[in-house]
Amino acid sequence: MDTLVSMRVFCLVAELKSFAAAAKRAHISAAMASKHVMQLEKRLGTRLLNRTSRRVSLSESGSLYFEQARQMLESLDEVESAVSRATVVPRGMLRLTAPVWMANPLFARVLADYQARHPEVQLDVDLSGRLVNLVEEGFDLALRATGSPDEALIARPITMVPFHMVASPAYLKRIGRPKRVADLSGQALLHYALYAPGTSFTLRGEQGSETVKFNPVLRSGNETLLHMAALEGMGLAFLPKWLIADDVAAGRLEHVFPRQIVFEGKLFAVYPSRKYLSAKVRTFIDFIAADKRLK
Repeated sequence: MDTLVSMRVFCLVAELKSFAAAAKRAHISAAMASKHVMQLEKRLGTRLLNRTSRRVSLSESGSLYFEQARQMLESLDEVESAVSRATVVPRGMLRLTAPVWMANPLFARVLADYQARHPEVQLDVDLSGRLVNLVEEGFDLALRATGSPDEALIARPITMVPFHMVASPAYLKRIGRPKRVADLSGQALLHYALYAPGTSFTLRGEQGSETVKFNPVLRSGNETLLHMAALEGMGLAFLPKWLIADDVAAGRLEHVFPRQIVFEGKLFAVYPSRKYLSAKVRTFIDFIAADKRLK
């Protein structure tokens, strides 16, 4: 059997988690799809897929082989394209995972501009907020705001993302606009559950560092919900600049002590390997890294 064809069939089975679906996509029989995978397993001397009557999943060896094989096949497709068209054109589905708070107008504009520049790329963006396994789940790239990216992955710094304390004008009017950091003590907090376990924060006040304890009226790991609650005047919230920029400009939200209360997180583009990096991944990372709107 042609090893290259077997690799393509295996990748389809791994992505679709079904021999029948992969066979249909490859225009072959399910029995032939199974033979291709068995041929690869025999050649490699290891099991690539775990098979049950209801489910197909990657083995540990299969996960490693799938990631390398998928990238090699994408690179081969691009080389063939380069030969025929004299250039490597980014194309195909770019599967991207990112934080929930990136569901905002600024990032939508960035995605629209990238897709306009590279119209042969289709974007599949997961904003569920969960920490996905890039290899096992078939994602090309992750955008993650973290101080310690996974050492098993390649992490390219993109930009710093400031998190500001904001509140609606209605909430600030109701409590009386705080004049000192200490005045925030006991105020309603829309608490981001993944940021810190407690509701006491050490902030830079007039007398140096001050510990302020808030009243957590809402706790959630979904920044979009916290954002909407802040707009409704429910309390104070620490939210990323990208998410609140339009609201601050329009006066729907206001910064609270903007010079003193700001936390910065570093945004990384995270991907499995430098080898065989596809044009769609490379151009997307370069595009967002160079975009001045994200600075």
